[in-house]
Amino acid sequence: MTAINRSGWGPGTFRGRRSLAALTCGALAAGALAAGGVAALTPEAASASSHREAPLISGQPQFDNTDVYAFVSPDKPDTTTLVANWLPFEDPAGGPNFYKFATDAQYDIHIDSNGDAQGDLLYRWTFKEHLKNDKTFLYNTGPVTSLDDPDLNFTQTYDIDLLRLKDQKVASTHKIADDVPVAPSNVGKASMPDYGVLRKQAVHQLPSGLTTFAGQADDPFFLDLRVFDLLYGGDLSEVGNDTLKGYNVNTLALQVPTHYIQQSAEQPVVGIWSTTQRKSASGHWTQVSRLGMPLVNEVVLPLKDKDKFNASSPWNDADFLPSVTNPELPKLIEGIYKIKAPAEPRNDLVSVFLTGVKDLNQPPGVKPAEALRLNTSIKPTAEPKRLGVLDGDNAGFPNGRRLTDDVLDIALQVVEGELVGSKNDLGDAVDANDAKFEASFPYVALPTAGSRGPTAEGATARNALNGGAGLSSSSDDNRTLLIASAGGAVAGVLLIATALTWWRRRRRTTSYI
Repeated sequence: MTAINRSGWGPGTFRGRRSLAALTCGALAAGALAAGGVAALTPEAASASSHREAPLISGQPQFDNTDVYAFVSPDKPDTTTLVANWLPFEDPAGGPNFYKFATDAQYDIHIDSNGDAQGDLLYRWTFKEHLKNDKTFLYNTGPVTSLDDPDLNFTQTYDIDLLRLKDQKVASTHKIADDVPVAPSNVGKASMPDYGVLRKQAVHQLPSGLTTFAGQADDPFFLDLRVFDLLYGGDLSEVGNDTLKGYNVNTLALQVPTHYIQQSAEQPVVGIWSTTQRKSASGHWTQVSRLGMPLVNEVVLPLKDKDKFNASSPWNDADFLPSVTNPELPKLIEGIYKIKAPAEPRNDLVSVFLTGVKDLNQPPGVKPAEALRLNTSIKPTAEPKRLGVLDGDNAGFPNGRRLTDDVLDIALQVVEGELVGSKNDLGDAVDANDAKFEASFPYVALPTAGSRGPTAEGATARNALNGGAGLSSSSDDNRTLLIASAGGAVAGVLLIATALTWWRRRRRTTSYI
């Protein structure tokens, strides 16, 4: 399929970028765009790029979907890769209780193969946790070189079930993965000297050509989120900063032979979204989060609908069409920056966010619903363009979503009228992720390590702690004197160091469970 150029889509819509003010306005518009397109989808918002997007889920990060990606695998074009992330804003140094998947949750990726807004296939992840030694506070009790290393004190495993659905009732269930290990949080280089090895060991080949991964990763979404400070500071002074730089997420990734998820070769468009169910005290499962298209719940839906959207289903999304056709964001941008909002109703946004674009990723007889729509017959390009379809790259957003797609700029330009004659090159001046994506599955970048940052210079670690006093590292008397005279924080560090020294000596002759 060649690049389409209908209703403004195509290479002709791409021009050189404007000034910083224009870029900032673009970022704001992008938020508006996403908001306009997704808001109408459903009553809540947890469907796209949902970093703390709704009041209730913001207090339950283990259950909070952040983003969904779906793309034809660049190195295996007969397969489709699905990526869904949870637990936003993971501070890499957030120990001693690092980041895990919830054991009282069902993490689901839904696939609609015929465009009726109802799932036909559902991949479900459930997790178990394992603790070797509960008499220590340590996540790991020594350097970890493999996923089965006895020094990795806390571990998780997971199962994957494939549910085939008919009229939203389970027709069959098949377990496709059993007790697969999860890649741990990246504590730091002393604890995990080669985290890349752990990542590779967490990639598992499953029967029938599927590949799976679960574990921590760098948050692949790149954008400036300071739109919430009165739309980038009220004067466009707050742009160009990747708000998610340095933060990690928990990632589930699955690579599936494409013909498994297509309705047929003649109807290759699939709709994809993710949800989280949480088990209540009474034992019932309740949906608490949902995500498909990016930025919908964050900047499209009003506060009254956000929690409702997270509990809703795509086949009810037509009820919220006014949020898409009459989006709030363009009006906010017009009020602050005097950029005229496109005329309403915004039917141009319906195709982008609810139905798919005709002759690109719109299935026949489609029912409007908020889902990421991917035409799996469009092969990946060797040189992806960050603006996707707007720049003539039909393998990119809004045809699915690749890790490198700049969805904020794309959404911004569309929300501000790119498809209805208001040509613009708006953006937030954040054009790429801070960490490099991998060339093979699971493609997401390695997580930022908890021990990042500069190390002490010009002194040994112990001298750095004691202010260069030069106390002997082997003298127990010196340790006692230092602890008595040092501040509380330093004393605590030295006590831990002493305990670890004693533990290492004893470990030579003692076996720990």
